[in-house]
Amino acid sequence: MRPTAVYMTDTNSVTFHDVYPDSTMEKIRELCDIPDGVITSANLEEHRALLAETEYIFSTWGMLSLTEEQIADYLPRLKAVFYAAGSVQYFARPFLNKGIRVFSAWAANAVPVAEYTIAQIILSGKGMFRDMRMMREAKEKHAARAAAAAYTHTLPCNYGVKVGLLGAGMIGRLVMKMLMDYDFEVLVYDPFVDDGVLAQYGARRASLEEIFSECQIISNHIANLPTTVGMLDYALFSRMKDNAVFINTGRGAQVVEDDLIRALREKPDRTALLDVTWPEPPAEDSPLWELDNVFLTPHIAGSLKNETARMSAYMEEECRKFLAGEPCSYEVSMKMLETMA
Repeated sequence: MRPTAVYMTDTNSVTFHDVYPDSTMEKIRELCDIPDGVITSANLEEHRALLAETEYIFSTWGMLSLTEEQIADYLPRLKAVFYAAGSVQYFARPFLNKGIRVFSAWAANAVPVAEYTIAQIILSGKGMFRDMRMMREAKEKHAARAAAAAYTHTLPCNYGVKVGLLGAGMIGRLVMKMLMDYDFEVLVYDPFVDDGVLAQYGARRASLEEIFSECQIISNHIANLPTTVGMLDYALFSRMKDNAVFINTGRGAQVVEDDLIRALREKPDRTALLDVTWPEPPAEDSPLWELDNVFLTPHIAGSLKNETARMSAYMEEECRKFLAGEPCSYEVSMKMLETMA
């Protein structure tokens, strides 16, 4: 007898079908008896009978945050949740406390973030962001081109410079792996990673102070935890080298933004590339909107459109392994929640 599964999420239907395209849903139907509809917080009670028989949940962003009591009431036979997205911090603990296994596609979501980060590292190393702004906003175009070219000639560019990575989780490690194709010296801050892991990627451990003092480009991938809020402050940003670049594709809460703004104003040759802020988006009156050395993007580094389908493909494969009794790759434990994003 095939197991019963459901799709469960409060995300909108367009996003859901981006994450779960027909091709992946067909593969899931090969594994489980699963209806086409989606269980949401609005129709939970309506589907009580189906949920009582459900052994597996396939979800994505917007997974219902259920209490242990609700899980026992609605999902007495549940064995596992397959979450086609990244962080499970907001919903996983009650399931884990009930002995229900949780799997996450954090590795799939790491791919576009790492790709985006690598692109920003290489392009900022050549001064592209500042060059484009200088050439677009200037009135005297030929003079602007000459000034932009002169600016890039003040940079060390992309050979033999130090790149600092803050965090060596799934995204940080993928960035390290990709950086092996370039001629950088990679320094990493992460108190939880083994030296052997860093050596595998040709990187070395460094303190936050060392990274901010020595690295030309610094990229934040620190997990978003209560203990990391506000950890990147003026004492660090004030150490940034001439023409240094700070990239944030992680979370904005680790940054004391007033301190970053102060450091950027003190040395206008510093640059910040911010895909995330805190709050997000920045307040209407935030200087981040106006500073010439700040470049904001609207949280686009993670999985979007076609990229999101990679996450459900990972979870379909993980379910296939789980049902076959094979080792799985992306299970989340309670211990992992202490340090992962």
